[in-house]
Amino acid sequence: MQGILTGFGIIGSVIAVGYIVGRTGILGPHARFVLSRIVFFVLSPSLLFTVLADADVKVLFSSLLVVAAITAVASFVIYGVAAFAIWRRPLPEGAIGVAASGWVNANNIGIPVAVYVIGDAASVAPVIMLQLIVFTPILLTILDVATSGRTSVARVLSQPLRNPIIIGSVLGAILSVTQVELPDAVMEPFRLVGAAAVPVVLIAFGMSLHGQRALAAGTQRRDVILASSIKLAVMPLLAWMLGRFVFGLDDDQLFAIVVMAALPTAQNVFNYSQRYDRGEIIARDTVLITTIGSVPVLLVVALLLN
Repeated sequence: MQGILTGFGIIGSVIAVGYIVGRTGILGPHARFVLSRIVFFVLSPSLLFTVLADADVKVLFSSLLVVAAITAVASFVIYGVAAFAIWRRPLPEGAIGVAASGWVNANNIGIPVAVYVIGDAASVAPVIMLQLIVFTPILLTILDVATSGRTSVARVLSQPLRNPIIIGSVLGAILSVTQVELPDAVMEPFRLVGAAAVPVVLIAFGMSLHGQRALAAGTQRRDVILASSIKLAVMPLLAWMLGRFVFGLDDDQLFAIVVMAALPTAQNVFNYSQRYDRGEIIARDTVLITTIGSVPVLLVVALLLN
């Protein structure tokens, strides 16, 4: 219990710093744009490269990976049916909403929660790999094609090769699978730069809250409510049902996968929405609501399963 509160207390403090920075305007009018760009092109690729490079391949390719994949895809489908078939949302906004409904905060919150609550930081590695190597290329390709107005087979196939986040993730996974260990002189610069990714993302998120109100009229509130409900209630329940009755996970594995599913929506979704300037309000409000709402959800999960 204390681990959950500690992790969220640290995260909340950094977000509060970002809000103060945004409110005072000390970084100038273009700060949010600059921060989102440096996170997307420099900091996150370095962080994800080192996290996946250091991960144990046996943990990466385990039952946890399969349960996480099925749970996330089911959440995506539920939201996607409502967004595209019923509400007729534009592709970029709908894609951001789909991601917000099932994309867990495996980096910023997942790693400290894995350490403090589960007791094993490796538990979050399969989720990180799944999101970065499978989900991220798909989402960014959709956003890139939908917002550029240009579609071709070559553009779609080359998109992963032009995205630094995907490149860093794939290279890290290759090192893990091949069990190649690069010298510290090579890895340390990436670790040093990557260490700045989490606080900078949280500060940028805090800055975005200044002058804004969650669930304001005219901001597609039902999209945010649906995505938040799927993320906080449906996804953890699906993970528990699959882990218990389909895959027969042991108690430790079941606890780990349900905790991962109960994590809030990732700030990465907000960062991607900023990068492509589409669906930013949906991403921001869902991240905020699920970050607050995941605290009691995680406490209940810990109480029932730990």
